[in-house]
Amino acid sequence: MISSINTMESGLAVCLLVIAIACLFDRHLLRACWLLILFALLMSVAWWYLNAPWLALVEVVLGGVLTGGSFLYALRNLPSQRSPIVRYDHTQVGWSHRITRVLLTVAWSLMLGVAIQFLLPDMALSLTEHPLILAAVVIVSVGMGAFALHRHLLRRLMAFNVLGSGVFLMLAGMADTRPSSQALISVGLVIAWLGSLLGVLLIRRLVEQEGSVALDGEQSSTRLPS
Repeated sequence: MISSINTMESGLAVCLLVIAIACLFDRHLLRACWLLILFALLMSVAWWYLNAPWLALVEVVLGGVLTGGSFLYALRNLPSQRSPIVRYDHTQVGWSHRITRVLLTVAWSLMLGVAIQFLLPDMALSLTEHPLILAAVVIVSVGMGAFALHRHLLRRLMAFNVLGSGVFLMLAGMADTRPSSQALISVGLVIAWLGSLLGVLLIRRLVEQEGSVALDGEQSSTRLPS
């Protein structure tokens, strides 16, 4: 029974990590939005597995429905625009930029691992015994790296959401999923959704004023051929 539970948790952790990476590095924005919704639904399964049914429900509503709907709304064409919103990120970053961001991400991951190992040795859920918590650490690192690497505003906002989900899962590993912890994480999920909604509305406003080029963040960046 224990081995089957570990196998199921390991499979769920792998699925979470794979979907998170696919969402963060898919240049097709509409597909990335649907991957983000799938990631939120898998997060709700993870919360249910960790005996946090209220968090699972909150994740479905806030993460899957409201946040996912907000991102789909961000890609909806504005009535005042003649040209449709570009739904593919053509922005290309230089290799020096990529290498720098990768090195920063590796350094961040090492510092995070050291902090958990030495500053938080008595976590409620062990990294080695709970693959979901280990996956959360990797998701936080990958989300931070994607946020630093991408210049596209919508992709950065997605990275912010994935990063936040990993942080909340790490908090569950530190404090367990007792009712007080669930309440604290629920408040965090609400704040994260409000931040995402504000970001979406700001992005829509930028697109309305400057066109789809505003999504690139830096207009001087080069582009890949269509």
